Amino acid sequence: MRGSGVRTAIKGLLLRPRSLILQPETLCNLDCGYCYLPFRHERNTMPISVARAVADSIRPWVAYGTVDLCWHGGEPLATGRDHLGKLIGEFAGLDVKHGVQTNATLIDSAWCDFFAERDMYVGVSVDGWSSDNANRVDRAMRPAYDRIMRGIELLRAHGHDVFAIAVVSNPSPERARRLYSFAVEAGITSLGVNIEEREGVNASVGAHDRQLVEGFWSELLRAWKANPVTRVRELDRVLGYVRAVLESDEEIRRERPFIDPLPTVAYDGSVTLISPELAGFSSDEGNFSSGNVLDKTLSEIIKRSVANTPWISDFSRGVDGCEQACPYFAFCGGGHPANRYFEQGRMSGTETDYCRNSKIALFEGVMHVVQLDPVGAPNPEP
Repeated sequence: MRGSGVRTAIKGLLLRPRSLILQPETLCNLDCGYCYLPFRHERNTMPISVARAVADSIRPWVAYGTVDLCWHGGEPLATGRDHLGKLIGEFAGLDVKHGVQTNATLIDSAWCDFFAERDMYVGVSVDGWSSDNANRVDRAMRPAYDRIMRGIELLRAHGHDVFAIAVVSNPSPERARRLYSFAVEAGITSLGVNIEEREGVNASVGAHDRQLVEGFWSELLRAWKANPVTRVRELDRVLGYVRAVLESDEEIRRERPFIDPLPTVAYDGSVTLISPELAGFSSDEGNFSSGNVLDKTLSEIIKRSVANTPWISDFSRGVDGCEQACPYFAFCGGGHPANRYFEQGRMSGTETDYCRNSKIALFEGVMHVVQLDPVGAPNPEP
């Protein structure tokens, strides 16, 4: 099935790109137990030429609106303010929004000023209270919690909203209550929750008791309902979908294209599509990189990959399989290739632990709570 039919399906798979992930530095000063990154102990810094090539590539894109650029490591602040500032400077004059995903341990007042001067949003990786943050340690196995919290407090003191992403390795109702109470007390503006996944160099098994995971999501919704201060990304998605279903007179369907190509540009300019977690990895068919921005524009790389990259062809077939077999497809949209590959060793598979934990159990856990409310009047989105 590698003929014109597959190519036609793939052409309808990818949305016009509106966001990018850029890796200014592979080195990380932490050594988190569940980290998937393969080069976090090595210093590899993005040269200015790569940022300049990316800026040139997205120049046509900004005609359609603001392009989101997330600087993500390694630890992006390990790049240093001077060099990161020069990388960002290559995008001057373009309609872009810069952001950074950081472990917050290197943040000081100068970094807070740096973010403010460039109107950057700041995402912080933190898993909750100290007892729930045990995986976040430095290379000497020292807990990073106090340093992370100092960074969060500095950000808030300088007027920055804090957008947190938490990794949850032990989902349960009790864990959900602790996580939400932490987010509220820490002044987190918005919280994203990732149930720990098997991907990259993290070979941990991602299977959990279904009832516990559903209970985690149910309790997270109950905690938010009781005190709707911090937005929760996953609850937002489910409640938004429920609202759309209730307000529509027709069946909700995923109309192609619906998958963000989300190009990830590594420090050396290599480009990986759809799943940032695949960057730096290879399969038996070759590297997951689809090209290098120093050789071709991002648009050219995306166009060529859509037609000629075997793993994207395989992923497209997997999405087709999900659409045909999974009752949650209209909500989920087919999952991510990285989870398929690292869990199943192939891209054409369907249901994964990620699907079960972060899509199916999420949906069912939220519905357990929503169904207690009057029919036709779900709670507002967080």
